[in-house]
Amino acid sequence: MLYTLAQKFMFSMDAEQAHNFAINNLRKTANSPLNCFYRQTLPSAPVKVMGIDFPNPVGLAAGLDKNGEAIDAFSAMGFGFVEVGTVTPRPQPGNEKPRLFRIESKQAIINRMGFNNHGVDNLVKNLTEKKSDIIVGVNIGKNKDTPVEQGKEDYLICMDKVYPYASYITVNISSPNTPDLRSLQFGDLLDDLLSTLKERQKELTDKYNKYVPLTLKIAPDLNDNEIKQIAESLIKFKFDGVIATNTTLSRDAVKGLKNSEESGGLSGQPVAASSTKVISKLSTELKGLLPIIGVGGISSGKDAIDKFKAGSSLVQIYTGFIYQGPKLVSDIINSYIKS
Repeated sequence: MLYTLAQKFMFSMDAEQAHNFAINNLRKTANSPLNCFYRQTLPSAPVKVMGIDFPNPVGLAAGLDKNGEAIDAFSAMGFGFVEVGTVTPRPQPGNEKPRLFRIESKQAIINRMGFNNHGVDNLVKNLTEKKSDIIVGVNIGKNKDTPVEQGKEDYLICMDKVYPYASYITVNISSPNTPDLRSLQFGDLLDDLLSTLKERQKELTDKYNKYVPLTLKIAPDLNDNEIKQIAESLIKFKFDGVIATNTTLSRDAVKGLKNSEESGGLSGQPVAASSTKVISKLSTELKGLLPIIGVGGISSGKDAIDKFKAGSSLVQIYTGFIYQGPKLVSDIINSYIKS
């Protein structure tokens, strides 16, 4: 009931204005008595993935808390883990506004944010200042003005800086809002990136006496052969996990609706089926050699169970959380326990 009222107020604002308002207030209240408005104690549902002991399998997807400002608030809501970012080496403003749009009838969002963030140094500062011990993944990307052929240098810069503070690191090569970024998902560019990052992971493991798993985030707009090739590369270079999937460029499920023609990535209920299909195909190709984190269109406990049945070991939510609120975390955990 309380979230319904808060949502009604925020949905009266421009989507990005509402997002910034929410993050700012969560940051301010995270470690105060006011967190009683969203704090919840949820049943334990432990799962071990990538060598990490997660208290439950429900995470917050990257993109909502890009700069790691409200980690403690999401911990209070009962999330099993939080993924912050996407973060880039240098701060960047992202694409021109407006760049975030709701499609309420489909519980969907279109965004073309463009990796807007305060830069990796700011994120590291926020990671060192968090009070909770929640598991935090860090999603890293490249700056828009870095040529795609030199993109791996940006990933290395971010990796070096966040490694001591991250529970795991996600390599984002699937956002549709940075020019040519998705080309890194294929062929020699992908293999070069994965091998370079794995080599650096070895060096950083020795330096910090700490192994931080590496995951790759992929798009839903992939055919079976592309999924097969990505899976082969992930196995070849011994990546620790894969996140499936990012937002889609398809508009089939929202055609004709207000905001449906806006450019950018579509998330929410319309991407649920395509995301689950990619997870299922990926699971077949990976043969259990590395875990899948399933994300895309999860708006209920049943949606999450579909992802688990398709082959996911963990799930993440974002758009469904915007529409449902913290109750969605509880619904998923309870469904998971019963399944």
